[in-house]
Amino acid sequence: MTEQNSPADWWRDAVIYQVYPRSFADGNGDGMGDLEGVRSRLPYLRDLGVDAVWLSPFYASPQADAGYDVADYRVIDPVFGSMPSADALIRDAHDLGLRIIVDVVPNHSSDRHDWFERALDEGPGSALRERYHFRPGSGPDGELPPNDWESVFGGAAWTRTRNPDGTPGDWYLHLFAPEQPDFNWEHPAVADEFRSILRYWLDKGVDGFRVDVAHGLVKAAGLPDIGGPDQVKLLGNAVMPFFDQDGVHEIYRSWRTVLDEYPGERIAVAEAWTPTVERAALYVRPDELHQAFNFQYLATHWDADELHRVIDTSLDAMRPVGAPATWVLSNHDVTRHATRFASPPAGTQIREPGDRELGLRRARAATLLMLALPGSAYLYQGEELGLPDVTDLPDEARQDPSFFRAAGQDGFRDGCRVPIPWTKDGSSHGFGDGGSWLPQPEGWGELSVEAQTGVPGSTLELYRTALRIRREQADLGAGDRVEWLPAPEGVLAFRRGAFTCTANATAEPLRVTANGRVLLASSPVTVEGDEAVLAPDSTVWWTV
Repeated sequence: MTEQNSPADWWRDAVIYQVYPRSFADGNGDGMGDLEGVRSRLPYLRDLGVDAVWLSPFYASPQADAGYDVADYRVIDPVFGSMPSADALIRDAHDLGLRIIVDVVPNHSSDRHDWFERALDEGPGSALRERYHFRPGSGPDGELPPNDWESVFGGAAWTRTRNPDGTPGDWYLHLFAPEQPDFNWEHPAVADEFRSILRYWLDKGVDGFRVDVAHGLVKAAGLPDIGGPDQVKLLGNAVMPFFDQDGVHEIYRSWRTVLDEYPGERIAVAEAWTPTVERAALYVRPDELHQAFNFQYLATHWDADELHRVIDTSLDAMRPVGAPATWVLSNHDVTRHATRFASPPAGTQIREPGDRELGLRRARAATLLMLALPGSAYLYQGEELGLPDVTDLPDEARQDPSFFRAAGQDGFRDGCRVPIPWTKDGSSHGFGDGGSWLPQPEGWGELSVEAQTGVPGSTLELYRTALRIRREQADLGAGDRVEWLPAPEGVLAFRRGAFTCTANATAEPLRVTANGRVLLASSPVTVEGDEAVLAPDSTVWWTV
C-alpha cells in the first residue's frame, strides 16, 4: 500500500497473498495445514511485504472439494482448528498490520448442509427444496436429467434423489461435484442467509471476502438446454445460461450496502470467469464489488504483444467504472506460472514440467512486470519461492475431485497445492511435524524459505525487494494508466512518473534505452552509458 493512500482506499493498490490453509503450515502435526499454522507464519508474511492475506475456506465441511463444499458457514472445521484460532489469527494479523480476506462460497453448499439434508428427508413438497434447484427428470419415467447442463467437474450437472420411501425422486443441480448442490438465489431466504453470513464475519473483524464462483449464482429463467456437449470448453468464452447472468449484479448491490455499513473499507473480490474483461468490469461498478480477478491476464502467455494487449484492455475496461485493475499469475486452481511458462502455450492447467530453468526465469520477469502495473496484485503462496507445479504426483495421492470424473476439468490441481517448504530439512521441510497430506518432491528443501533467505538473487529476496520498492516508490501502486515507450520488438517498456519498467520477453539479449538508475532486475542487466543490455526473459525497474 503506497503511503499516500488513506485506509479508505487501501485495496486499490494492495498486494494480497493467497493462503491455501491446508498447504501453508501445519500447527498440530497431523499432516494438514491449519489456522494455528497460518497464525504462526504471519510474521513471515508481514516481512515479505504484503498488505492483506486471503484465506481459502476453513469452514465446517466434509471436504469433498477441499472445503469449497460448506456445511456450516459459521463454524470452523476441526481439520483447520476452532473459532478461537480464527479469532486469534484475525487479531494477530491486524496487530502486524495485515488485513484478512476470507472466502465466501455462495453458489453452492455441501450436501451435508442442514437445509439440503432436511430437503431430502422431507421429500417432494418440502419448502426447503425451493432453496436449491430440484426438478423432475425428463423422459417417460423421469429417468433423464432435467436439461443437458454439464458439471464443470465432468458428467451431468444433475443427480437424482431417492424419495423417503425409496422410490426414484427428483433431480438436483450441481455445477460442480454432486456433493455441492447449487443454491436457488431467487429464493429470498438464500439472500437473507448470506447477508447474515457476511455480517457474522465482518463483526469478527475480517476486512473482506473473496467471492467464489461469483458469476454463477443466477441461472437463466427456465434452465434452458445449451444444445451441445463439451460445455466446459466454452467456460470463459461465452455467457452461459448458468454463468455470468445479469441478475447477479442485483445481489452484489445488496452486498455492497452491507460492506459499507462497516468502517475501514471492507471489500469483496469477485472470482468471475467472464468472456471478456469488459464483462468482468460490470461486477465492480461503484455500487457493487470492489475488485474482480483478471483471469484474462492470468491466461496470457509470456509474449510481449499479447501482454501489451491485455494490459491495455484491462486498464481501459476498469477506468470507466472507477475500479482498479487486478493482476494475478497463479492460484490454487491453475498450474503454477513457473511451470506454465516453462513450455509452449497450453492453457492454465498443464501436465508437463517443461524447462524448469526457463520457467523460473520467465516467472521472475513476469512477477516484476505484474508488480509494476497500476492496481492491485495477487500472489499465491509459494510463488515467492519460485515453486514449480508438482506434475508427477502418483494417482493414488491425488485428491482433486475432478480427477476422478470424466470430461470435466483435467483434475490436476493438486500439483499447485503441495505443502510449501519452510526448511531445508526436517519432517515435511518445516510444514509440520507429521508429514504432509500431499507428498513433497525431492529437492523441495532447496527451494525453502530457509534456503533462500538472505541469499542475493534468490526468488524470495527478489519478491521481498520488489514489494519494499513498490511501497517506497510514489509512482507505483494505484492508478489507471501507463505511458508506453518505444521499444524493440518483443520488449515492453512503460513509464509511471519517475519510474520505468522494461521487460524483454524474447529468448535473446536485447539492447534498450537505459531509463535512469536500476532499482531491481529479475536477471543481471548490463548498463553501458545511455543504453543497457537486457538478458533474455528479464524485467528491469528503473528510476530517474
